[in-house]
Amino acid sequence: MTTFRRRGRINRSRINSRRLGSDESQWADALGDDLDYEIEELLPEKPRLRSKGIYLLPNAFTTAALFSGFFAIVNAMNDQFQVAAIAIFASLVLDGMDGRVARMTNTQSAFGEQYDSLADMVSFGVAPALVAYEWALKDLGKWGWLAAFTYCAGAALRLARFNVNTGVVDKKFFQGLPSPAAGSLIAGFIWLADDNKIPVRDSAIPWITFFIAVYAGLTMVSNARFYSGKALDVRYRVPFGVMVLLILTFVLISSNPPLTLFGLFVVYSVSGYVIWAWERLSGKRFS
Repeated sequence: MTTFRRRGRINRSRINSRRLGSDESQWADALGDDLDYEIEELLPEKPRLRSKGIYLLPNAFTTAALFSGFFAIVNAMNDQFQVAAIAIFASLVLDGMDGRVARMTNTQSAFGEQYDSLADMVSFGVAPALVAYEWALKDLGKWGWLAAFTYCAGAALRLARFNVNTGVVDKKFFQGLPSPAAGSLIAGFIWLADDNKIPVRDSAIPWITFFIAVYAGLTMVSNARFYSGKALDVRYRVPFGVMVLLILTFVLISSNPPLTLFGLFVVYSVSGYVIWAWERLSGKRFS
């Protein structure tokens, strides 16, 4: 429907400002109908289209994490298992950076959240399962691919539940083992065993891998709470002891990366059950 607006030009020659005061009624009587009018057609306003652009910086980190997961699969197919494990750890670092970069630069978006979940499914769901299967689980026959599928399905369910419960659960804790930590647990063991740093017989390695894959897959869909680290804001001051602990962590990782990383993720993967046991025994909620 087209609308019109009437615009008028006042004949100021008929107005004597000295005789008129500030009363609006006096001005209206003085003006009368001696006005020139114009008719202006008003076109209906078109609704503004939503911008379809995406934020480049955080999604670039997500793309790099996705590439690292895909790179791990390719190297596992070429029997380069140590490189594949390192690629999964690289994906872990990049995945942790995209969310923090988005929050620090205020560039969060629904597209970025969905893209990050899909990338996590490849990097920490499909990639660790396929790398573990190609490395040792295939020697177990059907039990091997069942363990790999248990892990892969657990990662998918974990990510789906995380997307649904984003605004419900406590942000300080994850519900279930997060998929990056689960993938790093498998990658750490593969890197450690492939580097001959553990005194385990070759015949036992497939079954240990089987146990780790099943444990990680089931823990991802459990109700155990794992500390998320989101409460730690790098923009604010921290105690001096935290800085010392961070330096010691870097020293340990640089001295023996596979052993240190695997040990850290083993401790983290059981921390949720430790919190659960403490809450059951004490009757208090850990916070």
